[in-house]
Amino acid sequence: MVAVPPLGPSKHAVALATWDHLPLRVRAAVPLSDDELFELCQVNRDLRIERTADGEIWVMPPMGGETGRQNSSLNLQLGRWNELDGGGVCFDSSTGFRLPNGAERSPDAAWVALPRWHALTAEDRAKFPPICPDFVLELRSRSDDLGKLQAKMEEYRACGARLGWLIDPVDRRVHVYRPDSDVELLDTPTTVTGDPILRNFVLDLRRIW
Repeated sequence: MVAVPPLGPSKHAVALATWDHLPLRVRAAVPLSDDELFELCQVNRDLRIERTADGEIWVMPPMGGETGRQNSSLNLQLGRWNELDGGGVCFDSSTGFRLPNGAERSPDAAWVALPRWHALTAEDRAKFPPICPDFVLELRSRSDDLGKLQAKMEEYRACGARLGWLIDPVDRRVHVYRPDSDVELLDTPTTVTGDPILRNFVLDLRRIW
């Protein structure tokens, strides 16, 4: 873990993008406010930056080509469905959400029901929306630790997510998370359905495997 000095208003342009050993786990000498974390992310747009509930900063490198291809397909399918359904708002991995436990997370794909999104102020929507998405999706790459991704999915569920998919192309499995239910494991499925949260949405996994 790397300790970094506190970031004042004029010091947010920290050159995280120049660091060679990624992913990184960083703890600032003084905890960052939500606005400071947002500014840090803005000046390091090539990196995916998250914050845990206890204030630790995680810095991840850009996706590799194969993971990027898979993630693009996932978001494209979700977006096409949402255009027809019209019941919510879709987000890709560039969006950070401030969860109720204080963590800031950026799922690979997410969806928020329209009434919950409209209930946020314009300022809240412009920065890290203070909301846990109704649906979250995490895509495992070959360099990802499965246990850490599973812990992240449990965090989403504890914070109010109504449906979560951990898609694991490495083992060709989908882990399905719902409130008050055991995790459902699907081995090499060709499709997975989002009902009743994502009405009539069917994700074609043949494009992922």
